[in-house]
Amino acid sequence: MSSASTAIQFDGVTLGYGRRPAVHHLDGEIPAGCLMAVVGPNGAGKSTLLKGIVGTLKPLEGHIRLKGPASGIAYLPQVAEIDRSFPLSVYDLVAMGLWSRSGLFGGIGRRDHARIEEALAAVGLTGFERRPLSTLSGGQMQRALFARLLLQDAPLILLDEPFTAIDAKTTADLLDLVRRWHDESRTVVAVLHDLDMVKRSFPQTLLIAREPVAWGATGEVLSPENLLKARRMVEAYDPHADVCHRSVA
Repeated sequence: MSSASTAIQFDGVTLGYGRRPAVHHLDGEIPAGCLMAVVGPNGAGKSTLLKGIVGTLKPLEGHIRLKGPASGIAYLPQVAEIDRSFPLSVYDLVAMGLWSRSGLFGGIGRRDHARIEEALAAVGLTGFERRPLSTLSGGQMQRALFARLLLQDAPLILLDEPFTAIDAKTTADLLDLVRRWHDESRTVVAVLHDLDMVKRSFPQTLLIAREPVAWGATGEVLSPENLLKARRMVEAYDPHADVCHRSVA
């Protein structure tokens, strides 16, 4: 059972597609207010894990228990999963962050307009309100998505490769927002590839390779031995294997 200081509890979790496991045998908890990176080789199941927490992917086995309601999660998927051809303005995209409170067809009042403007200013997009998403650079798009996260005001924030293919200035600015969320005692879990960034900015790390390799203080988790083990585990993985049921003693 998770404690009051636990944001997410994993109890024997296996996640996958069909009957093909992508993450399995996951037990443990993410403390509330934790700033955690999820790292591992390509194909390790990192994005799958976030989808399981959000609830878009149901566990094949086990349970994922959240401290609060699913509406208390702000989730940023990979940029590749977002259709930028949809005729939407930056303002409209950011305003979607209010949906959890106002509903899909809820009106936007004067106070909400002010909050949207504040969020745009916080990410450096003042003056971009009416720009179509299709005209934005990769960095500008990611700033807009972070502004939407700001409006969601969620206690649990999940970020899937938030700094991929964006410029250094945008990365630094958005990383400052991540630190701000941590300072506000929000729980932030981010899938990342830049291990140097993880070592500098993320105190806790989960290293996975279809199953957990190491979990805890970043300096201990990201040892050469653990990283080599993770790479070998993914290389040895059989993509045609069925769910491996855990034996009960």
